[in-house]
Amino acid sequence: MILAGDLGGTKTILAIYEQDKNVLHCIKKETYVSADFNNFEKLLDRFLAVIDNVQIDSVCLGVAGPVVNGDCNTTNLPWVLKTKELITQTHTQKVALLNDLEATAWGILYLPESDFVELNPNAKESLGNKAVIAAGTGLGEALLVWSNNKYHVVATEGGHTDFAPRNALEIGLLRYLMELYPEHVSYQEVVCGKGLVNIYNYLKSIDYALVNQSVESQMQKGDSAAIIAQQAHSENAPLCTKALALFCEIYGAEAGNLALKCLPEGGVVLAGGIAAKNLSSIQQGGFLKGFLAKGVFQSLLQDFSVKVCLNQEVGLLGSAHFSKRFKP
Repeated sequence: MILAGDLGGTKTILAIYEQDKNVLHCIKKETYVSADFNNFEKLLDRFLAVIDNVQIDSVCLGVAGPVVNGDCNTTNLPWVLKTKELITQTHTQKVALLNDLEATAWGILYLPESDFVELNPNAKESLGNKAVIAAGTGLGEALLVWSNNKYHVVATEGGHTDFAPRNALEIGLLRYLMELYPEHVSYQEVVCGKGLVNIYNYLKSIDYALVNQSVESQMQKGDSAAIIAQQAHSENAPLCTKALALFCEIYGAEAGNLALKCLPEGGVVLAGGIAAKNLSSIQQGGFLKGFLAKGVFQSLLQDFSVKVCLNQEVGLLGSAHFSKRFKP
């Protein structure tokens, strides 16, 4: 049996898979609120109790954070995962930790075409490198490098690179964010759930539009990012509308930056919850506008496929399939 996991800043999914030849069958799956556990060991104990008496043959977990020497200090949680401790807890020597976007990249290779929506009507997709970028609780990036007729996944922490404003409005956003994050303003402070809230609050601070007090009240009680995205389609919430539009354009700009660094003839894939949940906004054109605005290289980028991945368990799937790499 394979124990696979997708450990994110908001939720954690663990599942048991049975392998029949090269096909995986999910036997049991549970979803947990990550913040409910101050360490992963307690969460894993909860899951192991649910699957009592199941013999685990291998473990692969996609974790939101850099994996160094087999261990991971998570980026958006206080969790520290160590391979040796997981070996003891799961009673198997076959344990692997992957960066969450690394797991997502592996999963993308196993999805049907129906799990994707193309954004670029001029796309000319072919075999070659792929770029994966995912905005959710944080911002993750990974590469699928095409070499020797197969893909090799490269994990990165590209979401933590310096935020680069492109116009006067975004320069103002950078200055606003420098007050909040004086040590470093990265793309993760802009292109993720909290980033959307940061953009909204910045626009409010410069009196970009009238404030809708009903929206403000809702934000105090619920998920601010989700409320902004929901209200962005209302005529009575211009701050939300502009915040989401600016978010999509900056998201596209960073996806374009990633594309220039790996020349993804195999396409760019947007994973993570935000793109899939706000597909209509991503499709309105701001994202692609930001993606293509690279001066003399617009003509190069305009041929690349840019797809939104609709499958929200692609990271879990990638972890499960990676486990098949363990020798029997």
